[in-house]
Amino acid sequence: MASEIHMPGPECLIENTNGRLLVNPKALKILSAIRQPVVVVAIVGLYRTGKSYLMNKLAGKKKGFSLGSTVQAHTKGIWMWCVPHPKRPNHALVLLDTEGLGDVEKGDNQNDSWIFALAILLSSTFVYNSMGTINQQAMDQLHYVTELTDKIRARSSPDVDGVEDSADFVSFFPDFVWTLRDFSLDLETDGKSITADEYLENSLKLKKGTSPKDKTFNLPRLCIRKFFPKKKCFIFDQPTHRKKLNQLEELCDNELDPEFVQQAAVFCSYIFSNSKTKTLSGCIKVDGPRLETLVQTYVNAINSGDLPCMENAVLALAEIENSAAVKKAIAHYDQQMGQKLQLPTETLQELLDLHRATEKEAIEVFMKSSFKDIDQLFQKDLAAQLDKKRDDFCNQNLKVSSDRCSALLKDIFSPLEEDVKQGIYSKSGGYRFFIEKMQELKKKYLQEPRKGIQAEEILQEYLKSKESVTDAILQTDQTLSEKEKLIEVERVKAESAQAAAKMLEEMQIKNQQMMEQKEKSYQEHVKQLTEKMERDRAQLLEEQERTLVLKLQEQSRLLQEGFQEENKRLQNEIQNLQKKMEKPRHPCVLS
Repeated sequence: MASEIHMPGPECLIENTNGRLLVNPKALKILSAIRQPVVVVAIVGLYRTGKSYLMNKLAGKKKGFSLGSTVQAHTKGIWMWCVPHPKRPNHALVLLDTEGLGDVEKGDNQNDSWIFALAILLSSTFVYNSMGTINQQAMDQLHYVTELTDKIRARSSPDVDGVEDSADFVSFFPDFVWTLRDFSLDLETDGKSITADEYLENSLKLKKGTSPKDKTFNLPRLCIRKFFPKKKCFIFDQPTHRKKLNQLEELCDNELDPEFVQQAAVFCSYIFSNSKTKTLSGCIKVDGPRLETLVQTYVNAINSGDLPCMENAVLALAEIENSAAVKKAIAHYDQQMGQKLQLPTETLQELLDLHRATEKEAIEVFMKSSFKDIDQLFQKDLAAQLDKKRDDFCNQNLKVSSDRCSALLKDIFSPLEEDVKQGIYSKSGGYRFFIEKMQELKKKYLQEPRKGIQAEEILQEYLKSKESVTDAILQTDQTLSEKEKLIEVERVKAESAQAAAKMLEEMQIKNQQMMEQKEKSYQEHVKQLTEKMERDRAQLLEEQERTLVLKLQEQSRLLQEGFQEENKRLQNEIQNLQKKMEKPRHPCVLS
């Protein structure tokens, strides 16, 4: 499956032209062809900080995303590169490289904020790339994260309980990775070595206090801790001498700093092994077409002046996929009925049984492809279409049977009609011979196979249409006594009445079968719906439980940090008190 992805280089996904975001149809077409689940890695950061180099490494190429070698920003908008995932079979790795934040040539922070928000909404792993250390300047540059509550909505309407919309961000936000380029410090604190992750955690600690300065210090740190369920940090030495940086695309690994090469390899290995499949609310895995819909939905919302909304995006995706699921189910029904149904059927029940079995398969096809079918609108639409197709097949079955029976009667009785025209039966004893011939031909007709459910009705219509001919032959038959005539007439009438009664009974049976079929179809829809609702309920509970656990873990960690700081403060006070108690006293001097 991975071999189906053929994308030799990056393609612009979202163009940023004159402050307006435009989706590139060519890139969307590429996404629509990727049927595997996608792992989406997006990178953002200030311009000229080496974002594109890391993305090219993830793509396994030296060249691809534009690096640039001057102070002028190169990447505009969001560029995409889809490659087979190196460690997950039947998965695609979608790399998103964004234009540099803070480009002085743009002078538009609003545009940067939307690029930042789109990178978060589309990715399953979000990489923030910066230069140097994590200091207050670096945090100030990450002010975009504090604006997310004004750029993104989780729900289309406010929570009735008054819970902040941003409280749900943790349930669908990507994992957060901070990459620090040209890092020159030693990873130590209080004389002890620490890991890059511990360095990040220490940098995200909050200050106690409520002053404006404290709030400004805490806000970006609080947002990162609150919104992102998983955080990781990587440090990178300078890749090579500054004068060679403009040749970075041409340099081999043995021409780069060995530490940098090793650090880049560790980073790539982590991304390949730990980046998750892009997943929406309700444990819905995203493939290429679904990512295509998300891109269009979010960009359209931004361009129309609305906020990108996760709930609305999922509903738009459900609208598209549920419509496609109905079409897929109908196509399956049509295909199976086309292969298995041979008209006319001998009985109505034969047709209804085949319809019911195929209808059940079609519902199963719909259930496998649909999700979030609110109020079962699409399932009801499918049920209505299947009912119509059943009725159409029943009408078609009647017509095919009628046409075949009419043609068969014409073929069988045409010689008799020709004999009547020639006057063969207009003589003494002709009536009896005529009736015998009629019975013979009628028997021949009834023995013909595959006449369908109209066999008896069309026969009776034909015989009734010939009553005037029969009466004429009877009147010209001078050899029959009046009594014999009466007996014969009564016999014919009785036979006609019997046939009519039989036909009425068959119609009642047909109606009963149709009613039973409709009830069975209704029960099948209810059964399938119940099973799907149970699965959806289980998925929802699982998602809610996971979100709650994440929130509780974060609260527990914050409390633990608070206890540790408080304990440290008490230890310091005890030590100071002990020092005061141990201080020697001067003896008094008497005069």
